[in-house]
Order: sequence, then structure tokens, then C-alpha cells
Amino acid sequence: MIGRLVAALLLAAPPLAGAAGFDAPGLARFDAGYARCEARYAHMKGARDEAYLAAYRVKADAAGRARLAELRRGAAYRKELRAAQAEAARPAAPAASSPIEHQCQALWAQVQRARATAAKP
Repeated sequence: MIGRLVAALLLAAPPLAGAAGFDAPGLARFDAGYARCEARYAHMKGARDEAYLAAYRVKADAAGRARLAELRRGAAYRKELRAAQAEAARPAAPAASSPIEHQCQALWAQVQRARATAAKP
């Protein structure tokens, strides 16, 4: 379920790029999924905000990070994060699960593209 969210975020990123309408429940589900990627891939550790902003094609600047921090302090975020973590803890049916490796790699590729774009003058 969380893996599908990451994939959906990546697919929905282009239309949402200009809007940057972040919401606490969506951020909580993303964070829960990204934690799974961090657990599998050491190179992804510490790039959670950058990955979320890259998925929306928003510049990873102080304002974007501050907005994410503000959302994470809210009750709606905490409630949704607990629900997402509880859902992730439940065993998934083998046929319904999607390979987390592909989803993590796709998300990391998005971060790399954003970094390359930011590095260009």
C-alpha cells in the first residue's frame, strides 16, 4: 500500500508541480514509505525532505523544508503516520505486494534529477 503511494506520487508529480499543495496525511504516508526505503538503502538516509520535494518538482530550499516541518508538527500528520505505520506492519498478501526496490529506485532517480537541475547555473 505504501509502495503504491510512492509510485502514485511520482506519477502525479508533473501535474502537481506548480501547485505544491502539500497535505499532512499525504506527507505522513510518504514518510512511512520512505522510511522503508531508508531501511533498505543506506544512500537514501537523510534525504526524506529532498525526496518529497523532488517528487513534486519543488526546489528543496529553506521555505519548502519549513513547510514540511510545519505539517509534521500537526495532529493530522501524527494521526495519519500512526495509521500508515500500522498498515505497513501488517503482513501483505504476496500477490498484492509490489516490489519496494523498484519504487525506492524510482524515487531516488527523481532526487538525482532534481539535484542535477539544481546544480546547473
